[in-house]
Amino acid sequence: MSEAFSNYFNYFTEIEDRFQQARGTGLFLLSPLDWALIEAWKNSDIPLEAVVRGIDAAFDKWKTKRSRFRQVNSLAYCSQAVMVEAQRMADAGSTGQIPEPAPFEGDQIEAFLAANAAAIRNTAEPGFEAIAASLDNLRGNLAAESSDLEALEQKLTILEEKMVAIARASQPEEQALQVRRELDAYLRPYKGKMSASQIAMLEARFLDRSLLETAHLPRLSLFYLHQ
Repeated sequence: MSEAFSNYFNYFTEIEDRFQQARGTGLFLLSPLDWALIEAWKNSDIPLEAVVRGIDAAFDKWKTKRSRFRQVNSLAYCSQAVMVEAQRMADAGSTGQIPEPAPFEGDQIEAFLAANAAAIRNTAEPGFEAIAASLDNLRGNLAAESSDLEALEQKLTILEEKMVAIARASQPEEQALQVRRELDAYLRPYKGKMSASQIAMLEARFLDRSLLETAHLPRLSLFYLHQ
């Protein structure tokens, strides 16, 4: 297991845990938009340590406010502080990576691939059979595929992108418009805290997630093995 691939899984869980701790409510569940934001940070190579520091800094600032009737309910509240910390770390030349082993084994991956292939076939939508068949092929050659989990994750990412493209082509226009309106309304209070590129990436991630959930299609990344 490479350090880089282990960090992929650690990245999401560490951020979730830190946000829950800072908020003081361990049972608080991150929203689809929150998960999309974490993915955007990860894909932008924002160091884990920068996100953790940013969360702490944002909550420290929130705690100094005279009126705190409104609770922090989104990671987007911390976005500006995260980018400040990321810039500080970049200036200092720090990577901020914390290696941890990925918490799964070969039989878990096999079951994950099988379940996803079955879920895709259950949608009975044309065009998805090829995606399910590709998952079956990966599962049948798992002994070789699991020797390089980074390469396996890349293949799963490509399959998910194809699946999203097929689902989007058949999505009703009214449904797509409604999701976009909900996203715009949710993001409005936080747009001043994020750059245009961050917002664009976040929107793309959120829309993909929403599309898959509406179509009852699974996420294919190995990260979701334990979700």
